[in-house]
Amino acid sequence: MIRRPAVSGQFYYSNALRLKKQVGQYITEDAPKERVIGIVSPHAGLMYSGHVAGAVYSVIKFPNTFILIGPNHTGLGRDVSIMSSGQWEIPTGVFAIDEKLGKTIIGKTPYVSDDMQAHILEHSLEVQLPFISYFSDSVKIVPITVMTASLEMCKDIGEGIASAVKEIGYEVVIAASSDMSHYVHDSTARSLDSMALQEIAGLNPEGLYNIVKKQHISMCGYLPVTVMLYAAKALGAKEATLVKYATSGDISGDYEQVVGYAGIIIK
Repeated sequence: MIRRPAVSGQFYYSNALRLKKQVGQYITEDAPKERVIGIVSPHAGLMYSGHVAGAVYSVIKFPNTFILIGPNHTGLGRDVSIMSSGQWEIPTGVFAIDEKLGKTIIGKTPYVSDDMQAHILEHSLEVQLPFISYFSDSVKIVPITVMTASLEMCKDIGEGIASAVKEIGYEVVIAASSDMSHYVHDSTARSLDSMALQEIAGLNPEGLYNIVKKQHISMCGYLPVTVMLYAAKALGAKEATLVKYATSGDISGDYEQVVGYAGIIIK
């Protein structure tokens, strides 16, 4: 089963050579690499958020497998959907799904459903792949989307993922895909996003979940980030570092209606 690209030619160039060059302009080639447990990376069109995503992927040591967790924007499929077998294709590469890890995760939590439908048109995970393929043509992936989940579900899923990673016995990075505030004034976005980022910096998944709800922060991937934080803590994470923050206004010059982007590493 091959999952074909859904937003090639829209969010990023559809030509392999142009895409590699596009990604390359956002990469810091000589950046020191750190071993990390998790990351947060944005998923807008590369022209807007690529510089933030590139900053994150430039500073991490690559694992055997990325567990990619993103929001479900399409409404298709189950509440929490994993694609546990097959391949994902983008112009610069084909990624094999880590079937062993995917099936192990399914066995660790009752809330994750084996469901491809949620992934067919969803862009939040696909937009991570050009950055991953820039550095590696052998890394595997486990794609998971989250449409809706309670805090208790996020905790169970995150701790289930951590248990699966411990059992599998090789290097894994958990990448949570999220943009921050959507379509508000730049100053509002920065104010609201700083509240969410403070909770992430404190490795506080419950705090993140609650502040997003309380302040009505339009952070589309707060559930994936919450899951990742629970998993990272169970895997021994001690600190979170904000690598880069920006808004779309920094690129477009329009500060009236912006989207926020944050790149974070967890180790």
